[in-house]
Amino acid sequence: MKIFFFVILCFTFLFCNSYKEEPEQDEILSKLKVPEGFKISLYADNVDNARSLLMTPNGTLFVSTRDKGKIYAILDHNKDFVADEVITIATGLNMPNGIAFSNGSLYVAEVNRVTRYDNIEQNLKTPLKPVIIRDDFPTEKHHGWKYIAIGPDNKLYVPIGAPCNVCLEEDKRFSTITRMNLDGTEFEIFANGVRNTVGFDWHPVTNELWFTDNGRDMMGDDIPADELNRAAKKDLHFGFPFLHGKNILDPEFGNNIDKSKFTLPVQELGPHVASLGMKFYDGKMFPEKYKNQIFIAERGSWNRSKKNGYRVTLVKLDGNNAVSYEPFAEGWLQPNERVLGRPVDVLVLSDGSLLVSDDTGDRIYRITYEK
Repeated sequence: MKIFFFVILCFTFLFCNSYKEEPEQDEILSKLKVPEGFKISLYADNVDNARSLLMTPNGTLFVSTRDKGKIYAILDHNKDFVADEVITIATGLNMPNGIAFSNGSLYVAEVNRVTRYDNIEQNLKTPLKPVIIRDDFPTEKHHGWKYIAIGPDNKLYVPIGAPCNVCLEEDKRFSTITRMNLDGTEFEIFANGVRNTVGFDWHPVTNELWFTDNGRDMMGDDIPADELNRAAKKDLHFGFPFLHGKNILDPEFGNNIDKSKFTLPVQELGPHVASLGMKFYDGKMFPEKYKNQIFIAERGSWNRSKKNGYRVTLVKLDGNNAVSYEPFAEGWLQPNERVLGRPVDVLVLSDGSLLVSDDTGDRIYRITYEK
């Protein structure tokens, strides 16, 4: 009889403990808010430090990290939009925030190099030795992590952030967006005066590059703003370190500066919101008014007296002009400033739903719409 009661006690203990883990997910989901008609659900859990998102035509979701040095492949075997398997395909990398994909190969950007993993989907559990594409990028880790993507010109775009809060470096590669061929040749600077972009995309109609940029720190809670920029052509200068936002001159570098030489932001975003991943919505699930509009993941402030950001925002455009900037998905920052997560990247799936990565909650969320 004692053995019987012991078994019952053990079963009860295990059941209760397993049950207690679920409400944490349910609690967070219940606090997240999206517009009427939309729903947010969990796509993948326990994806440690999930950052950049990339989906291949075959349906493999690649996910980068920054602080963990890992790259993951996430598989949805039964196609129900819930992850079934998370595979770690690389470890020990140097802040591998950037990932891109072309012709069966995965490109990974670390601080000082870009590598290529060939035939990656056929070798997820035993990847081939990576091929070094280019390994002469600066080694500074301050803003050294990179977001990368392949443009409509089939070139790989690689930003090089400022190695500081605010500075003017002799190495002209700093504070730029660069580009090169997929084999690393024909390296060139595409855009200047970019402090630290960790998200960009190309307009579905014009093929012009748009990007977020993080404003400098230590000028107070409310200035300067983060930026949403449009690079209509090569060799534009977006102001850093001389000009922040549309009209804030830097106290150290902004004296006697001609503002007309700089390309101003399309939209000033919230101050210190850490605007990172951005995507034009080109799916068919959401209502027509969202078509070709911009979703931005705002990871959230780190040194502001009152936190802001921690959400996904929507910038509505009329042509190349922004007409509104508003929250779309929020609740990761609670009224008492309790942080439930920090959105990093967004990705439009083939069915038109939207993924959102969270590098603090180690989750990937999916936003859907039903009429």
